[in-house]
Amino acid sequence: MLAFLGLVLVSPILIIAAIAVRLTSPGPVFFKQLRTGQSGEPFRIFKFRTMVASASVCGPLVTSESDERITTTGRWLRKTKVDELPQLINVLRGEMSIVGPRPEVPRFTAAYSDRQKCVFFAKPGITGLAAITYIQEQELLGNRADSEDFYLTSILPAKLELDLAYCENIRFLEDLKLVFLTISRILAARKPLPRAAENQT
Repeated sequence: MLAFLGLVLVSPILIIAAIAVRLTSPGPVFFKQLRTGQSGEPFRIFKFRTMVASASVCGPLVTSESDERITTTGRWLRKTKVDELPQLINVLRGEMSIVGPRPEVPRFTAAYSDRQKCVFFAKPGITGLAAITYIQEQELLGNRADSEDFYLTSILPAKLELDLAYCENIRFLEDLKLVFLTISRILAARKPLPRAAENQT
């Protein structure tokens, strides 16, 4: 119900974003990528396309702030997190929740330890504790030549610890707090990085 209401409320933004993506860069409006969902089941996540159409075959799976594959419109979509709004479609389809662990690509999740795989007990979410903490993840990756390795060895393990902590104590009121915290963090995107994220640099 919340996903349906959300799609209705943000429909003007979705229409404007879709037109902007289509007019400013050749290729599809939506970016669809295979992710690992609840119980380890794969699904295709929906986002607005923020990179050149050939991005998936000409670079790493993670994206740094200075990535040349990002389009002009894509930078705005990423900064405002509008590119994430189509995931409400995944929520309507029952593949995701509003709040939960962020779903990763199968190539990354295949390397999870048995303990880390416990995040698959919960339905993946559009936002969550780890997503909020690392809302400026692109800046953390910076201009690193080894951005993917740095993500896999430093950022992802820390995010999984936060997601595991969330999975141990899922409560509706806490989910509401995380939704409002997400909104406030997006609006305050220029503020310093959270301490937990700073420790990873």
